[in-house]
Amino acid sequence: MNKKTLKIIGGVLAIALILGISIFAITNLSSKQKTAGILATNFVGYDFARAVTGDESEVSMLLKPGVEMHSYEPTPEDIINIKKADLFIYVGGESDEWVKDLLKDNEIPEAKTLRLMDLVETKEEELSEGMEKNKHKHEDESDSESEVEYDEHIWTSPANAIKLVSGIKDRLAQIHPESASTYTKNADAYIARLSSIDQQIRDVVRASNKKELIFGDRFPFRYFVDEYGLDYYAAFPGCSEQTEASSQTIAFLINKAKTSNANTILKIELTSDKLAKSIADEVGASVMVLNAAHNISSDDFKNGVTYADVMERNIEVLGEALK
Repeated sequence: MNKKTLKIIGGVLAIALILGISIFAITNLSSKQKTAGILATNFVGYDFARAVTGDESEVSMLLKPGVEMHSYEPTPEDIINIKKADLFIYVGGESDEWVKDLLKDNEIPEAKTLRLMDLVETKEEELSEGMEKNKHKHEDESDSESEVEYDEHIWTSPANAIKLVSGIKDRLAQIHPESASTYTKNADAYIARLSSIDQQIRDVVRASNKKELIFGDRFPFRYFVDEYGLDYYAAFPGCSEQTEASSQTIAFLINKAKTSNANTILKIELTSDKLAKSIADEVGASVMVLNAAHNISSDDFKNGVTYADVMERNIEVLGEALK
């Protein structure tokens, strides 16, 4: 066989090899292709959808890691991404009031949305003893007295989180029935972990004679304390924009901390510890973070920290606060 023939054969084999690799790559990509995106407004919607879908869908959240949820406002690009999503998951409370306008103006079809507050029994917002009254950023003077406000922080109770995961699983199975069995398997695994966390919290509360929590901060844990039979005192409601408490509120919380022999003053994630520290210094207590999982830090996000991880950290904090 001469050199020319060998070159021709070599060229044919090379082309065949390249084509084979290309076909394999295309086939492999097609077999792993994810469905169109799921977009959530905050961390818990993102985390629960991510847990349910696994590798089946792209999941993202509008809120950037490390950003306080109540200060978020959507950008035009956010609205475009919402419209493109297979499913848009939002809470349905004070922090994402803007979604109502999109639905009202038919900017997004309601069939492509999931309102998390529809999946659990909601509670009216509560102004507890000693707490600063706050006007919400979306509240108007004309409806401030007549319109009932519901507490949006439904996910702070792991018992509610189980219902949210199940609801997201059901909705995704309607959209992508071909992946229903995968969604069910993934949801069951996450729910099992959440059930374990729920039981651990009940065990901590049961083992302690103390049933009172003091927050030198906002209080988004209404569903949590009601679920586990705890009392609380705090400076501000859960969606408050205030950061400075009055002298009366500070004095009230200091007195409550003293009478309950509190050794821990609590604050929530991504807020200043100034108020909690001033109360703690007066009573000789420490300051700890009870994380409401509105959002997580950039480092935690990069490391794949989940809602369940956050709640497991909270078990340790709760144990210290109830000593």
